[in-house]
Amino acid sequence: MLLAVGLFFRDDGTLGGFTSEEGEKEFIQAYDIAMEDLPKPKEEFWVETDFGKVKVYKFLEEGTESRIPLLLLPGKSAPTPMWEPNLKDLMKDRPVYTIDLLGEPGLSVLTKRLKTAADQAAYLNNVIEQLPEETVHLAGLSFGGWNVVNVTLFNSTKIASIILIDPVYVFGPIPLKMIFASIPASVSAVPKPIREKMLSYISGGAETDENEPIGKLIETSMRTYKSKLPLPEKITEEQLQELKIPVLGIIAEDSTMHHSKKSMEVGIENLKNPLSQMVMFANASHAINGEYPDELAQHINDFLGKVETNISE
Repeated sequence: MLLAVGLFFRDDGTLGGFTSEEGEKEFIQAYDIAMEDLPKPKEEFWVETDFGKVKVYKFLEEGTESRIPLLLLPGKSAPTPMWEPNLKDLMKDRPVYTIDLLGEPGLSVLTKRLKTAADQAAYLNNVIEQLPEETVHLAGLSFGGWNVVNVTLFNSTKIASIILIDPVYVFGPIPLKMIFASIPASVSAVPKPIREKMLSYISGGAETDENEPIGKLIETSMRTYKSKLPLPEKITEEQLQELKIPVLGIIAEDSTMHHSKKSMEVGIENLKNPLSQMVMFANASHAINGEYPDELAQHINDFLGKVETNISE
């Protein structure tokens, strides 16, 4: 199993990046097209970190400026445009920040190797510390959920709460079958029909639609960018118990990325803050943010409302 995971992440001691100039141009074109479907950012800027510069967007509706913002961390091979189904509903209640992760396809520029989980936490903490607000909420999907927990364990002084949307390596391991499916999905030399079939399996059976901007972007990302991040370190139950702030764990019942029922049990048993919740979305796949955007936003906004009521008391 470790060999399979190693092949998936392929950290060979060099920086990750686009495999060719043509591939980068193709990715940027797909990225720009996908961004057109998002609300217009109020701001976009770069944050300098110890490992490179991070692209940050701020989405804001008038009248929400005083609320604690929500910072969204995307999944693997999926930069900011992946949040298109969710942004309009989430930004109704508060400012929303998004970033492109270092070491993944996006506009962020990696300049120094991310060798360990501590390195990944350190650069994300650099970003959080440089946001102007005193506190933030964090939410992450898939590997973004792992990043949320990882940075919170590293330093949670500005983090008011965290939201984990079908997270990977948090409440349980990735099944071996899923790991082997991920390898051809992320190798550019694999024929496109096979790669698309594996991507469909990963997302719970949804077909890849080349005419749909997000699907096109993710397919292009996986084909043109070679990520060389370190192997994720599974979050232990002891580490979950260390999370003192409120946690909302959202599990997709039909997810291929973990054993859903076991993950629910682990979360219920180990999240100790009285405001923490675990929620199972029936019939949802790992592509939950696109399948149930309205329900997802409702759960997130309700949870954050309770957290902020508790903070103000």
